[in-house]
Amino acid sequence: MADWVTISSLATAGGTLVLAVATFASVRSANRSARVAETSLLASTRPLLMPSRLEDPAVKVGFADDHWVYVKGGCGTIEVVGDVVYLTMSLRNPGSGIAVLHGWRLEAGQPGPGDHPPLDEFRRLTRDLYIPTGDVGFWQGAIREADDDGRALVTKRIADHDRVMVDLLYGDHYGGQRLISRFSLQEREDGSFLLTVGRHWNVDLPDPR
Repeated sequence: MADWVTISSLATAGGTLVLAVATFASVRSANRSARVAETSLLASTRPLLMPSRLEDPAVKVGFADDHWVYVKGGCGTIEVVGDVVYLTMSLRNPGSGIAVLHGWRLEAGQPGPGDHPPLDEFRRLTRDLYIPTGDVGFWQGAIREADDDGRALVTKRIADHDRVMVDLLYGDHYGGQRLISRFSLQEREDGSFLLTVGRHWNVDLPDPR
């Protein structure tokens, strides 16, 4: 004679197992969908800075001490006025999100393609700079202390007609997805500085290389 109590228990256990498997699969699928949605959201707000095009209009840049410069498309400027070094770059953001600039540093050597520069070496900007997606903006920096190592570096590079390399730290408007882009300012015959970019590093995301 059938043991209906045992059969009922086995049936309940089997149903519970099926429900658990279905729940696990559902949760796993939901997590995967959430990751895909998060990745899509991040991609829609990810900035990327490049030199502006040579045909882009000049940008007027003002400093806190009322020093003004015009930066032509695809170029930058380096001016030494008294004890102050003024630097600017004309930038374009082809990324899909607003670029918020956080800081900058001068690169003194010719480093290889290793890890990104240490974050504690970056100089903080004195004001917020934003570059809209698909549009042109600028970066500006000033070295005002006579004993600043950056001042000696820039003046020597200019005297030697060597390029000046600037690393920019920036991210999206939520404060994440930070990147570091290394730009190079090479003096031209007309006294302007042609702007190029040599490398990009992810700070908050895995490096794609």
